[in-house]
Amino acid sequence: AHIPTGYIELIVSELNVLNTALTPPFTIEEETDGGDDLRMKYRYLDLRRACVRKNLELRHRMAFEVRRYLDEQGFLEVETPVLVNSTPEGARDFVVPSRMNPGQFYALPQSPQTLKQLLMVSGFDRYFQIAPCFRDEDARADRTPGEFYQLDMEMAFASQADVLSVLEDVLVPVFHKFGKYKRVSQAPFRHIPYNEAMERYGSDKPDLRIDLEIQDISAIVQGCGFGPFEGATVKAVAVDNFTQARKWIDKLLADVEVQTGNKACWVKVDENGALTGGISKFLGDCGEALKEKLALKPGSFVCMAAGKKAAAQKTAGVIRTLLGKRVPGHFDEEQYALCWIVDFPMYEIGEESGELEFCHNPFSMPNGGMDVLLKAERGEIDPLTITADQYDLVCNGVELSSGAVRNHDPEIMIKAFELVRLGEEDVKKKFPAMYNAFCYGAPPHAGIAPGVDRMVMLLAGESSIREIIPFPMNKNAQDIMMGAPSTVEQKQLDELHIAIVGGERVRIRLADDLREERSHSLSLSADLYHRFGKVQTNLLVEGFYTTLDHVFALRPLPDPDTDGSTIKERYNGSGARVMGINIEGKAAFTRWFDLQAGITLQQSRYKEPEQWSEDPEVAPTRKMFRTP
Repeated sequence: AHIPTGYIELIVSELNVLNTALTPPFTIEEETDGGDDLRMKYRYLDLRRACVRKNLELRHRMAFEVRRYLDEQGFLEVETPVLVNSTPEGARDFVVPSRMNPGQFYALPQSPQTLKQLLMVSGFDRYFQIAPCFRDEDARADRTPGEFYQLDMEMAFASQADVLSVLEDVLVPVFHKFGKYKRVSQAPFRHIPYNEAMERYGSDKPDLRIDLEIQDISAIVQGCGFGPFEGATVKAVAVDNFTQARKWIDKLLADVEVQTGNKACWVKVDENGALTGGISKFLGDCGEALKEKLALKPGSFVCMAAGKKAAAQKTAGVIRTLLGKRVPGHFDEEQYALCWIVDFPMYEIGEESGELEFCHNPFSMPNGGMDVLLKAERGEIDPLTITADQYDLVCNGVELSSGAVRNHDPEIMIKAFELVRLGEEDVKKKFPAMYNAFCYGAPPHAGIAPGVDRMVMLLAGESSIREIIPFPMNKNAQDIMMGAPSTVEQKQLDELHIAIVGGERVRIRLADDLREERSHSLSLSADLYHRFGKVQTNLLVEGFYTTLDHVFALRPLPDPDTDGSTIKERYNGSGARVMGINIEGKAAFTRWFDLQAGITLQQSRYKEPEQWSEDPEVAPTRKMFRTP
């Protein structure tokens, strides 16, 4: 029983080969030599690895435990349809053409939001399901493109406190039983209002394992002579016992700029208690007030962000996270730190429209109900001060769940929409089933929907959500194992009354340094004109570049075969067309593409203006390009 090969020792008397097998393209071991794309292509082999199988077993046991608890609490599991009507829920829909209704389309549900509220109107008190949801979004470390699952819940005659209490009762035992870390926040979890979270942590999903907080120093530094501070909101994050070198600081500032698009600045306190380095020369007159405000002492380091209030908050939030995780002593990693973010703003001023818009969920009940909406309509209060009875659950800096007390009264619903210039007819048109159902009497109800994939990712201690999904897509929303998405036969298109009228979608990256994933590069929006029409592509999404069909290097490629294949592997697993261009040909290249392909290149903040001063009246020549 104690032999290293197992509990039972077998003596082989006969051996039959049931099937032959090729040599696997990577090692089937805990530490594999297979890259992400290779593992995704041969996922059925990757699933043989014990560490991957363990994650799927964890997912099963967690889901089983949740179902058992909710059943005991009187929740009814109801499966809702996956072919529904398209509704404006914030993300792009996946649409499905209808063969029997030419020219009309279903949508795959971004969530069962409308359907679960209709169940409340139907008289079901407590509903749940582990629901598949579909959103055409770009990938992130905690978000897979396409399909994901959420623990969808709704309760009739329930308040915010009721929903939060039920979910805490579900999650605390789950995290204790299945989590990688043994320390879990105890219920009731801490409640942090949205505005407080943005002020103290610079994020509505703060990682409370980090002990640093943001402070506002706007009043102190006004008039100091440093241009970016003048008339701006200025936020600061301070750490003590700072011993890192200047190169470390430069890397921090560069990473902040990559993640936020905004620059940060810094000062240190030397052994004599004087401000030094960075922008210290501008802070002479306010140095003492700054040291008192931030409780600075010899060895302290301060990193600052300035700009409009929201931008300064978010930039400072990134600074807080990076400093907290990189400076020793500020990051207590091995725990699950959970909190509720509450009192989200109901409205905001749209960046593009400049007018009042819904900030989050338009169907949340405003705190104050009809009275507060009427006061805003009469001009007695600023509508931006209205908060929604909405709540998010955050764990270790990850938004685990979002929910709200629903706006179940048609009159309050219409009034909430009227403040953003939409009337009753607009609501009827966009949400006909919900509006009509509510006219027959809907009980007060509230709900929430924790993300199952994210929950399992946290329990398993994985940094990428793909590691806990059986058959995930890659970051370009491709299933390279199954070859999806793909073209279909013309017969299928004819049956669906669909004609392909657009050209291929092309995304381009113009990069200085192809060795760096986040090199200084040009962010561009391209209007590409093709034989059959015009396709618009927005390239830069949250600091990450999406599918790259063409990569242009701002230097000749010394070896097209080796250099080209490396770039293809780095920037596009399916193979990018790579072209090198030298610095002298850059302006000509820009002008030629603008004329020939209808592309407008936007100058990057990272580029020096003088590098763009030349504009030769010549088209690119073969000397400027090398194509593998």
